[in-house]
Amino acid sequence: MTDKKVRVRFAPSPTGPLHIGGVRTALYNYLFAKKNHGELVFRIEDTDSSRFVPGAEAYIIESFKWLGIRFDEGVGFGGNYGPYRQSERKEIYKKYVRQLLDAGKAYIAFDLPEELDAKRQEMDNFQYDASTRMSMRNSLTLPQEEVERLIAEGHQYVVRFKIEPGIQVHVKDIIRGDVEVNSSILDDKVLYKSADELPTYHLANIVDDHLMEITHVIRGEEWLPSAPLHVLLYKAFGWEDTMPQFAHLSLLLKPVGNGKLSKRDGDKLGFPVFPLEWHDPQTGKVSAGYREQGYLPEAVINFLALLGWNPGDNREMMTLDELVEAFDLEKCSKSGARFDYQKGIWFNQQYLLKQDAIEWTPELDAILRANGIGSTPEREAQVVDMMKTKVIEYEDQDGNRKKRNVSFVRDLWPLTRFFFVAPEYDKEDKFVRKNWKESTSQDMQELIQTLLPLEDFSVESQKAAVDAWVETSGKRPWNAWRVALVGTGQGPDMYELSAFLGKEETLARMRKAIEVLG
Repeated sequence: MTDKKVRVRFAPSPTGPLHIGGVRTALYNYLFAKKNHGELVFRIEDTDSSRFVPGAEAYIIESFKWLGIRFDEGVGFGGNYGPYRQSERKEIYKKYVRQLLDAGKAYIAFDLPEELDAKRQEMDNFQYDASTRMSMRNSLTLPQEEVERLIAEGHQYVVRFKIEPGIQVHVKDIIRGDVEVNSSILDDKVLYKSADELPTYHLANIVDDHLMEITHVIRGEEWLPSAPLHVLLYKAFGWEDTMPQFAHLSLLLKPVGNGKLSKRDGDKLGFPVFPLEWHDPQTGKVSAGYREQGYLPEAVINFLALLGWNPGDNREMMTLDELVEAFDLEKCSKSGARFDYQKGIWFNQQYLLKQDAIEWTPELDAILRANGIGSTPEREAQVVDMMKTKVIEYEDQDGNRKKRNVSFVRDLWPLTRFFFVAPEYDKEDKFVRKNWKESTSQDMQELIQTLLPLEDFSVESQKAAVDAWVETSGKRPWNAWRVALVGTGQGPDMYELSAFLGKEETLARMRKAIEVLG
């Protein structure tokens, strides 16, 4: 297969929102395809009709559109190998089910759910395999005419893969090497169900990968136990020469404790596990999304790419093109990758700082308008430039007060409210009590008189006038002036702030502070 064009696929099931682990799997498929000048196929695996969730398919497509992961063909993209929804390929699968039955590689089973339950009660660790199949109700034990009569009368049945015991099955995995399994531990998996005339994942996956000429299957570690079965299916069809190469990615692990990452971890620690906000159509419950929480898509991509893979050097900040250039499946880790959501926040901060201030303003403007404040992008960009490197205080899920750098546009609102709304003065504020003394009102009056004559209220003009007054008076007005303009001990350089506010607003706030604080 080395001379064939690389073709990989991402094939989610529309059973709910796309988990961030699925996003990473799709990303690695994308990086591998682009690195090898290949193609990425988007397929929908919807053979389990009982688990279908309305809106899930559109949600998945919108997620990748936001993230910037582009597919070359598939559902919503077109292509020459369609249809790309498995539910639309029923007749194709039936042909291959019949091929296996005719070759004696599969058989029809009529066992009822209660009969299977009885066997499980009767036998510890029961599985439907070579040791038990001859005691069950199937086409291997029933006369041919009985099988035909049951089918004609509409009895529901499944088609099972007939696995011969005692065979050493080798799965060649790009990440994990040669994985060897004895077929005796495998059960006769269901490949097809007459109830909905659809195949199970195992058959549909193999047939589609073969017909769509998939050369590499890159998927999560949770599918590794299925790989020996899939190898046997390829051999049963006589498709060994076109069998794709496998690569099973490590799990994403909980930030704290043992086990794989779950939505519950995100709910507990306050981070999303879905790319977009998800509105459950059945329960109405809303789950957080990276987009709605203010993450930049390039930050999410960069963060996910380094969970279980690294470029072999110390680089962390990498564009999508740089990730493509550096990507190598053989450098993927075999062990699970701990989901360090704080690192994800750091990535977002780094990408925000790379943006021009004007790019922050649409989101900041929406926040201002939600608080009844109108402004302009130009003034908002000035605020961003003054405050984007500041530190915020926040409360974690356990109620602990912590600090971090501004990492989201939404972080700016509590830091910047005073730019747009005059402060309320709190005499009990620690910074106010420390810096507003009995003589402060007189100092502020003198500062007002220093600023009042200025027609040019620029940073340079103010600085020249105030520095001269400070030198002659010996006064140190900076913290008290901050109290007057901000209301507490935060904010940018005082000259920058007063220049932004303008002469009229600056003097009005100073007079108000004198009036309130005395």
